[in-house]
Amino acid sequence: MTQNTKRLEPLPPPPPLYRWAVLVLISLAMFGNYYVYDSLGPVIDLMREQLEFSYSQVGQLVSIYNIAALIVLLAGGYVIDRFGSKIAITVFGLVCVLGAAMIAATPHFEMMLAGRFVLGLGAEPMIVAAITALAKWFKGKELSLAFGLNLSISRLGSASADWSTSFAAPLYVNWQDPLWLATAIGGLAVTAAVLYWIMEQRAENRYTLGPAEETEKLSIKELYTFGRSYWYVVALCVVFYSTIFPFRTFAIDYFQQAHGMTRNAAGLLSSLLPMAAIIATPIFGLMVDKVGKRSMFMVVGSLAMLPLFLAVTYLPPGPEVRLVIPFIGSGQVPLTLLIVMTLLGGVFSLIPAVMWPSVAYIVDERRLGSAYAMMTLCQQLGWAVVPVVIGWLNDWFEASPDNPEGYGAGMWFYTGLVAIGLFFSWLLFRVERGPDAHGLETITAHSDSARGDPEQEDHAQSRI
Repeated sequence: MTQNTKRLEPLPPPPPLYRWAVLVLISLAMFGNYYVYDSLGPVIDLMREQLEFSYSQVGQLVSIYNIAALIVLLAGGYVIDRFGSKIAITVFGLVCVLGAAMIAATPHFEMMLAGRFVLGLGAEPMIVAAITALAKWFKGKELSLAFGLNLSISRLGSASADWSTSFAAPLYVNWQDPLWLATAIGGLAVTAAVLYWIMEQRAENRYTLGPAEETEKLSIKELYTFGRSYWYVVALCVVFYSTIFPFRTFAIDYFQQAHGMTRNAAGLLSSLLPMAAIIATPIFGLMVDKVGKRSMFMVVGSLAMLPLFLAVTYLPPGPEVRLVIPFIGSGQVPLTLLIVMTLLGGVFSLIPAVMWPSVAYIVDERRLGSAYAMMTLCQQLGWAVVPVVIGWLNDWFEASPDNPEGYGAGMWFYTGLVAIGLFFSWLLFRVERGPDAHGLETITAHSDSARGDPEQEDHAQSRI
């Protein structure tokens, strides 16, 4: 009788230390996810030299990932719903490692293409599973802080892939060894996922865990209810990510080939983008919560981004300055490129900090799942197309160290995308200054809690 009574007593919530340990393990798993994805960029020049890959083939390696992500997005979160986040993170982590190993194991382009496809099948749903898990453990507590820390550690994985040109420089004598390093780091991510599985399994019999957030699914019939402001934000999202992420993929190779930088220096310079996001994104988020003006900041970010790709192409490089990243390394970089990449890192921090939360103000709470899913779908579509175009342009104009002007066409293409984004951000600003406004310009953290749960702003299922 006493034993039955004891079983009926409610279980206590998990202690804070236990929750933060879970956050660390989930974040380490995401660190590996991001590292594996970004490990392709530093070896592009080696693939072109040693495997004789064209830029078009490199663009296909990038784009096939997004095609796989689109398939997973359309399939929905069935695995997460059916088996739970602890199993999903581990399973999708194993899929990522399989994809990474396929890329590293063979010089054959078709097998590499298949490996990047497998990586896309695992990496994007792994992000969704991590979001679901954190919502379960931190809902009603420190959810925003937990999401922010998780994203910062994830982006540290991207920066570390760029830094590998310094701390793992001896591996870069061939294209294969750096990719095996990425596979090993993916394996460490799986280890962290298994440890999280064990911790949650143990906690289920000892503590009361919050219900996981419902996996966001795409509902086509609800799309007709979204207004102009939502579609303007979606358009900005598409062109922004279709510009930034392909540029990051090709950046290290571009700095080496067009500007004569060493691999080490090029990797350090490229890492400024995720480093800026780690530091500045939460700062911009706090600022916008205090002052509002969200659509205005999207215009400002797009306008600041507009000249940057042409600046790296046509402005004089300026004097060489020493870029030092403590505990990682240092290298000589042209002053103009350093300034441009610093500004681009600021934009990379500002626009996502404003854009993703704005959807929660524009769309009714019960339709947020469909809104974010459609936004992510469009993002992946654009992101899939651009790398192929950039690769084709580089090949068509015979871009190389002997013909650095050949990279200019790709930079003009990026600039055109940014101009389109500026146009849509201006349209959004005009709507939000008029009678059909949703409060993007006026709502602050002190004036209104907006519509629905403010924590919803963190639930974008995407590599943001």
